[in-house]
Amino acid sequence: MNIPMTTQTTSGLPDENRWRGFTLIELLVVIAVVGILAGLLLPALARAKAKAQGVFCLNNTKQLTLAWLMYADDHSGRLPYNLGGDVSRKTVAEKNNLNWVNNIMSWELDADNTNTATLTEASLAPYANKVVSTYKCPSDNVLSEIQRRAGWAARVRSYSMNAMVGNAGDLSLSGVNENNPYYVQFFTLSTIPRPSEIFVFLDEHPDSVNDGYFINKAYKWDWIDLPASYHNGGGCFSFADGHSETHRWRFASTKRPARPDAAQLPIAIPKSEWGDFDWVTDRMSVKR
Repeated sequence: MNIPMTTQTTSGLPDENRWRGFTLIELLVVIAVVGILAGLLLPALARAKAKAQGVFCLNNTKQLTLAWLMYADDHSGRLPYNLGGDVSRKTVAEKNNLNWVNNIMSWELDADNTNTATLTEASLAPYANKVVSTYKCPSDNVLSEIQRRAGWAARVRSYSMNAMVGNAGDLSLSGVNENNPYYVQFFTLSTIPRPSEIFVFLDEHPDSVNDGYFINKAYKWDWIDLPASYHNGGGCFSFADGHSETHRWRFASTKRPARPDAAQLPIAIPKSEWGDFDWVTDRMSVKR
């Protein structure tokens, strides 16, 4: 009787059961497929991340405005202090915890850039539960080279308040804001005629965010302070009625790169690009 023989490999396993490795061509095909999938997925993931950061930023502006409204409720309708400088960019806010925030942002190693006490000990903080992340847009990680070398991860604030809203200190002692004397300075909530059309907070370009007081001279068509454009070429705004929205900018003069000294302020806006500036100043105040 003939008994069939099974050949043995050096490993002792039958040849028919021996594991077979990938060929070079098969490996190259797998690598190509993985590369194609990564090329398709990574942009989608980046867009999803950017959208999530935009939603987070929008929520921050809303939370700050709710805190602003609660402050007014506790102070007989009077709005939080909003101290700042003039449109010449030669002065900034005085250091005072009566202000809604108490820091001056810069590209140097100044403590105000990282000291969270400048937020948590200022006047608005108790109404924002002293949550420091509320003051920071997640898309804003802009630092100067000297700050990066010092090991910083980010500065502490991205938002500013409309200069025509709140008590501006010495700039508004006469009852009007010296920067825009022909426009109403809103000292109390009840004096805002159309709350849904007057913005309170916005995320500001990192070059101009400095003192938290967002000022432009109405109908001068120069950017003195510049809105941010982190969110698909747009910025987040909150309004006096409590709602928030993202506004996308139309012109290159508004969408300056988010990096140190990139804005080159003040900017004289070409007449063909006045639209973005008009949108902001139309929602800044009303004529007296």
